[in-house]
Amino acid sequence: MSSLILIVDDEPDLVATVEYNLQREGYQTVSVGTGQEAIDAAMGARKPDLVLLDLMLPDMAGTEVCRRIRKNEATKAIPVVMLTAKGEEIDRVVGFEVGADDYVIKPFSVRELMLRVGAVLRRGQQEGDESPGTKETLNFGVLKLDSVSHRLWIGDTETQLTALEFKLLQTFMERRGRVQSREKLLSDVWGIDSDVTTRTVDTHVKRLREKLGDAGSYIETIRGVGYRFRDRVDR
Repeated sequence: MSSLILIVDDEPDLVATVEYNLQREGYQTVSVGTGQEAIDAAMGARKPDLVLLDLMLPDMAGTEVCRRIRKNEATKAIPVVMLTAKGEEIDRVVGFEVGADDYVIKPFSVRELMLRVGAVLRRGQQEGDESPGTKETLNFGVLKLDSVSHRLWIGDTETQLTALEFKLLQTFMERRGRVQSREKLLSDVWGIDSDVTTRTVDTHVKRLREKLGDAGSYIETIRGVGYRFRDRVDR
């Protein structure tokens, strides 16, 4: 059965365009125009495999819709991609704080949106396919990352990361000491092989560093190239 995409937006023309292109890619779609309708649809008999969520809705903010989806046990694992005309960094950060998996700024290219939808869905499938045979625990300095249970500890304190932040940190820790370009991270973490903007990588790395606190210094910026996770704690 093809994936079901829930489109939450009150702009009929945009919804029609997105629906048409998603259906051309083989997805099933359902669309709603308010936050409450989105919450009801997400908790329906057939839950969506992904939610495309506008930030500006007539009855409540998209961030509130995302927050409620994440709080409910039955819907908390549904990937959420935010669609919004707001492109300031603070807006993206707030979206990630409430659990958005990705963020696409209007006006966007249809090609980029299709790539991002496909990447988020593949990422969710890959996480679900992880088996006990994979390397379960990664340790570095004060960090302990359990790749099977998707849990992170900083010292003795468990820290919550979004699915994308977790995948990004896991990739860094598995490749300690190796420089990762933004394009490489976009391909390996996001699953997008294209010329779309790499600014989203910088936004996620910044947010990840903030959540790691002092351990955020383990992720080094290599000017003009990308990022590198330290190979030694005492560098």
